[in-house]
Amino acid sequence: MNSSSKHWDTIFSDTEDSKLGWYEKKSTQTLNLLNQIPSLEGSTAFLPGAGTSVLIEELLSKSMKLVLNDISVEALNLVKQRLGNQSEEITWVCQDIAQPFQDSLPDVDLWIDRAVLHFLTDKKDINGYFNNLKSLVKTGGYALFAEFSKSGARKCAGLKLHRYSVEEISEYLGPSFKMIEQFDHTYINPYGDPRPYIYVLYQKDS
Repeated sequence: MNSSSKHWDTIFSDTEDSKLGWYEKKSTQTLNLLNQIPSLEGSTAFLPGAGTSVLIEELLSKSMKLVLNDISVEALNLVKQRLGNQSEEITWVCQDIAQPFQDSLPDVDLWIDRAVLHFLTDKKDINGYFNNLKSLVKTGGYALFAEFSKSGARKCAGLKLHRYSVEEISEYLGPSFKMIEQFDHTYINPYGDPRPYIYVLYQKDS
């Protein structure tokens, strides 16, 4: 990954959630795609780069089991404090998502990435990310992405980005993942700046 855990720890410790460049008061667009999945209750979702997103509570309200990953221990600790006793029901993973998983993790029904993949700029890291995804998502499971589009900003959080098209994500996933739905969305960040995204949902066939 083109940044260190220290970089992200500093961001999460020094910046209020509502001032983060990717802050959402409600994860509406992600939830729109999740509505395409027949049943979420009781399913297990993995969030790479979970950060401090309110999506966490929105998924818990749907009676989902969560595996939360972030490179920043500061971000994960903030979420633990926010959730209180609910944090005991969550599996916590603190690592670079481009590196192989060190611990035994459960297979998951759903992989939800909002604005994480595009921070990986090295081809080896990108391949490592997709290897993790393919190994963790069950057959019949889903992968959801929200990434900066090709017309999106070139940098975020002081870091250069790899911007995506749906075609490129599909190529990395390979033929075992079938696209269910995709759309473009322009997110307006807390500073009033437009950020063009692509949203896309896949299902793993085999």
